[in-house]
Amino acid sequence: MTDFPWWAYILAAAVLTHCTIAAVTIFLHRHQAHRAISLHPLVSHVFRFWLWLTTGIVTREWVAIHRKHHARVETPHDPHSPQVVGIQRVLFGGIFLYQREARTKTTLEEYGVGTPDDWIERNCYARFRDVGILLMLLTDVSLFGPSAGLLIWIVQMLWIPFWAAGVINGLGHWWGYRNYELPDASHNLTPWGLFIGGEELHNNHHAFAASAKFSTRRFEIDLGWIYICLLSSLRLAKVHKTPPVVTRREGRLHCDAETLRAVIANRFDITSRFTREVLRKVCREESKRNRKLQSGQRLILQRAVRLVQQESRGLSMAAQRYLQTALALSPRLAATYRAKIRLQAIWDRSTANSDLLLEQLEDWCNRAESSGIEALREFALQVRGYRLIEN
Repeated sequence: MTDFPWWAYILAAAVLTHCTIAAVTIFLHRHQAHRAISLHPLVSHVFRFWLWLTTGIVTREWVAIHRKHHARVETPHDPHSPQVVGIQRVLFGGIFLYQREARTKTTLEEYGVGTPDDWIERNCYARFRDVGILLMLLTDVSLFGPSAGLLIWIVQMLWIPFWAAGVINGLGHWWGYRNYELPDASHNLTPWGLFIGGEELHNNHHAFAASAKFSTRRFEIDLGWIYICLLSSLRLAKVHKTPPVVTRREGRLHCDAETLRAVIANRFDITSRFTREVLRKVCREESKRNRKLQSGQRLILQRAVRLVQQESRGLSMAAQRYLQTALALSPRLAATYRAKIRLQAIWDRSTANSDLLLEQLEDWCNRAESSGIEALREFALQVRGYRLIEN
């Protein structure tokens, strides 16, 4: 054992915990749970071994619980929804929700398909999960001494239960900003996903769950994606899916099959752009142009800007009443909001016959162009020219 300066212990704890974060986001989350990437067997096993040492997580259990979370999000069957069980219970007790769900056999059987089931998984990692944690304790104590080693080990043991099971699963469905209007309550905690390996971009992840890349806007940073790109450059990882990229074809007079594919694949981004480019603009225009309205009524229109950005199914009864009051004050705003609901209804029926969906999309564009609302007309012209770039 060697005596180190105080900052060396802090640096060691930071590096060790960050390695665990990287293993969770790259191996457990993006590789195992969502199959967004493939990893070289050696890299995959290094991550498995490190997680055994630092968390005691059994891959099948973590993957099954996470997949069930996506399948049953914000319902009583969601293993860890703060909207259902409360923010404090998830934030400070998320690990116990995981442990409870891990004991549910049907969850593991239904959602744990395709996870490692080799000899070392069955006879070591899953069977002796506590042994790895004890080995980590002995390693820390031997490297850093009894006091510092024990403290670093405690930090390691608390890191994933708090930041992943608590903060991401709790605050990530409670507070932050949203790029995409989704039926769930997912939020991005910060645009710079550096501290928790990109997991901070939780709303982006729920919008494109099968994507290996969580950042979708220019100012956002996904550290996990940077690591994946590095592994890919070394031929140690292969990316299968990233967020869809849509381009515009100029001069399109009618929607076609390519338009429909682009709209369905990029529906969440299109909804967000509709809100930013059309609804916000119309809402602000109406609050300024209707001078006959009383100041209180104009204030209602101004405050409605926030409500029209939210997924209508996620609004409380009070918020819905407030929104309906705002829409009643402005026929133009009401018409624009109805156009948004009709557009969303098209991809809500995405399993219907493609010819029928294409007909409905063409009808939506025609009605938007003839609405007399300039922002809505311009958006419809953009939609006609959409084309999906394969990635």
